[in-house]
Amino acid sequence: MDSECGNKEKFENHTLPYIRFTYGISGFAGVSGQQAFRTEPRNLTVRAGATALLKCEVLRASGAVQWVKDGLLLGPQRSLPGYPRYSMTGEENRGQYHLQIMDVHLEDDSPYECQVGRSKTSQPIVSRTVWLNVQIPPSEPYIEVDSEEPWVEGEEYTVTCIAPDAKPAADVIFYKVPPQAPVIEGLRSSEVKAGTFLRLVCLSYGGNPLATLHWTKNGEVLSTSWEVDTVSQKASSLLNMEVKPEDNEAVLCCESVNQVSRSPLSITRSLTVLFEPAEVTLLGSVEAVEGTKVTLCCHTSSSNPPVHIRWWLGFRELNNATVTISEGENGGMMTMSNLTHTVSREENGLPFTCEAFNKGTRFSSIQSKTLSVYYPPQKVWLDAPPEGTPLRSGMTVRLVCFSSGGNPAGRLTWLKVFPSKHVQSERGVSREFLLTLHPSDNLATYRCDATNEAKKVKSAEIKLQVQFPAVNVKIVVKQNELRAGQVLNLDCLAGSSNPKANISWSLGSTRLKGVDQAPKKAEYGGLSVSSKLALCLGSHHHDNRITCQVFSSLLSEGVNTFYTLNVLFPPEFAEDQPTEVQIIEDDMATLPVMVSANPDDVTCEWVFQGEKVRDHRYHFPEGWVLEIWNVSRRDAGHYRVECSNTEGKNSTIVKLDMKKDPVFVNVGDTADLMCEADANPINPGMFSWKWMGDGEVEELGEESEDGATGMLTLYEVTRAQAGPYQCTADNDIAPPASVVGQLIVRFAPELQKGAQWKKVASRGDGTTDVDILCQAEGVPRVTFNWAKNSLPLDFNNPRYIERTVREGVVHTSTLTVVNVSAALDYAVFTCTARNSQGEDSLDIQLLSTSYPDPPSDLKLLSVSSSSVTLEWMPGFDGGLIQNFRVRYRWAESASYLYVDVFPPRATVYTVTGLNPSTTYNFSVNAINPVGESSYADNGVVLTVTTLAEESIKWPGGCF
Repeated sequence: MDSECGNKEKFENHTLPYIRFTYGISGFAGVSGQQAFRTEPRNLTVRAGATALLKCEVLRASGAVQWVKDGLLLGPQRSLPGYPRYSMTGEENRGQYHLQIMDVHLEDDSPYECQVGRSKTSQPIVSRTVWLNVQIPPSEPYIEVDSEEPWVEGEEYTVTCIAPDAKPAADVIFYKVPPQAPVIEGLRSSEVKAGTFLRLVCLSYGGNPLATLHWTKNGEVLSTSWEVDTVSQKASSLLNMEVKPEDNEAVLCCESVNQVSRSPLSITRSLTVLFEPAEVTLLGSVEAVEGTKVTLCCHTSSSNPPVHIRWWLGFRELNNATVTISEGENGGMMTMSNLTHTVSREENGLPFTCEAFNKGTRFSSIQSKTLSVYYPPQKVWLDAPPEGTPLRSGMTVRLVCFSSGGNPAGRLTWLKVFPSKHVQSERGVSREFLLTLHPSDNLATYRCDATNEAKKVKSAEIKLQVQFPAVNVKIVVKQNELRAGQVLNLDCLAGSSNPKANISWSLGSTRLKGVDQAPKKAEYGGLSVSSKLALCLGSHHHDNRITCQVFSSLLSEGVNTFYTLNVLFPPEFAEDQPTEVQIIEDDMATLPVMVSANPDDVTCEWVFQGEKVRDHRYHFPEGWVLEIWNVSRRDAGHYRVECSNTEGKNSTIVKLDMKKDPVFVNVGDTADLMCEADANPINPGMFSWKWMGDGEVEELGEESEDGATGMLTLYEVTRAQAGPYQCTADNDIAPPASVVGQLIVRFAPELQKGAQWKKVASRGDGTTDVDILCQAEGVPRVTFNWAKNSLPLDFNNPRYIERTVREGVVHTSTLTVVNVSAALDYAVFTCTARNSQGEDSLDIQLLSTSYPDPPSDLKLLSVSSSSVTLEWMPGFDGGLIQNFRVRYRWAESASYLYVDVFPPRATVYTVTGLNPSTTYNFSVNAINPVGESSYADNGVVLTVTTLAEESIKWPGGCF
């Protein structure tokens, strides 16, 4: 026993397992100081939350004292660490080790022992085991029924009352007592403002079971929720309510009842709701003409109590309103006030204010509208050229209309009085009208009306005097068909002009004399003039234009029109129609036909030696030109060509003559022309040479002879020396013999490289074609190669077509680009011309259409006392048809004068109507549909002084 107990004496280790001590009296008989219990703990019953005290008092305590809870040692320290509600109390010197438990919980319900450990003088002792019985009051009881369906009278139902969580088990007793009458708390007064939140509590005390509560308003249920407090034996229901205008005069009722109530008990409260009008509306127009009345109405929606209305105009109160009060919604009243007021212009812009207020609810609301008082403009005047000032048609005049006063600002309207026409209008104190003058504005009156909503009109007006050239011109011809030999009668009729204009006739550049007729009054207050012209027609007049120009010397401006002559005539051969063609044997001969006729449906036949030509060697490549292949001497002779149309027929003779082979020589080399004569006798000096080409030559060459051979030697041959030379042999035996030989000078191609050759333009939209021209002079025949952006063109591509035409030494290559595309074809095209003597190249840019480049090299051709003739070089036309415009002025002139060149594409033009002995500055620019260029030669002007009367000066000093 000792050994067993010795193994279990470690009392100070709180984690030791439960140890129970037993008494072994035989081993300690007769030992003094044995520990003993004076007081042992007893079973204790306490209520949860109370303080429990288990007493333990030890005599002669020499060992460690500990408490054991349900077999677990709590420790020897009196504070019992780890158990905050547990402690050992009492006086330790008296051996008191009482266990005190604060705030008893159900978990404290356990067996407890007080143990005293072994000591040197005493055996261990253990108290009896006692129980701490913790009692817990029942939680809130609740009732369960065996059916949730409504009960039926006479049937038996089971009702169970459950009191949970009690220790020991609770006794359940059923009571049935009716509740007391309910009371309402939280409503101090029956008057409440709309928008207030009420928190009302309905209380009912007593009753078993406690009462059920519900709220109603005007008999409609508001709330059926309530709470019960079994401790204070009351039932309560909370009603949270926002007061609205419709709650005015509403009756609130709270009812209480339980199963034993004979009838519900209730309490009622009536509400008087003070509410403001939801809307204040101001009606009526506040726009009026001065001196008239405006009528306004201000009314409110329903309110309790009714509101009062006051009227203000600016800061002045108006007291002449009539007020009407009528019943409204929710037991409230509506207020309406009507005001009539006569307005004046001083009140314009003041606010009309309707003020609705209620002292009881401290409500105030205003509605305002700004008063607009209309009154007419007070004054209207114009800023315009003085009346009677001559103005030019086409110029722009500035007419400004001013208006002062008026509300609103006057609407300024420009009117052309006759014929009546509204021009433009706009509200404001001024209105600028930019008028581009037309002939119809001559003697026209423009009026500016100022008006506004006041309906009164103030006006100012001006009458214009406009000078204008003839508004139109036309040529009248009565003959339907014109034939050579007839006399053509023409009438030139000019439209109205101011001042009177003069008429002049011209045929091309030739002035014609017409017969002027008496002027007549015409439209727009101007005069119309007319002139008659008689012209004897010839075939040379066909396709020429007869121009009638109507010119005003005062305005230095005019208009013109033309009539294109369509003269019918039989075929006529041109003056330069060749009568002789020289050809080398075995070569191809070309006999040209240069014939004109109207109508141009011409039929021609060739006759040789009395018969129509039919040999297979005869060909007609173009028109009626005759080609003879492999010419022999038997083909030499006279060929007659006869041409006819519906007007008649005509014929001419062409002689085909054989000539010797030409002499070829390169530029800069020496040429020897030799002439052999079959004659007898051979005389010295019998050979002579003659130049047969155009123009004159300064030195023919070095002539020499060797017996029957004559020789002409040309040193350092130039291109100008190419052409026909005639050798004549005369041995004094008539007649002399002559022969013509041809000198052909070979030279490398030379391309045209002016500005107009370096650019070509097209729209590039894939719908149009463009021709790119490249022209070169060269001998022998020139060939052309084309490249695009340095890459050779593929002429198998159907979008590129090339054709070459030769006229003498001039060769022209035309490259047609089909359906030009900006993406594909805007590029640099390179034209290269080649022959055996060399080559030349030119870059040509294809680009988009644009405004033209300026002309260049403006120069004077002639000058007289009243005219100056100018010439210039055209620039690139931008890919469109370009016209030219001459600009000029003299020192005293206020501005430049402009004149369009006619015909439009001409590069030589005579400016007429100038003053004698006057210095003018001239310049010229180009215009196309896209725009216009700058002026020629970088804007440098050409200064020319006209001559005195009756003298004409030509450049170079010729008169």
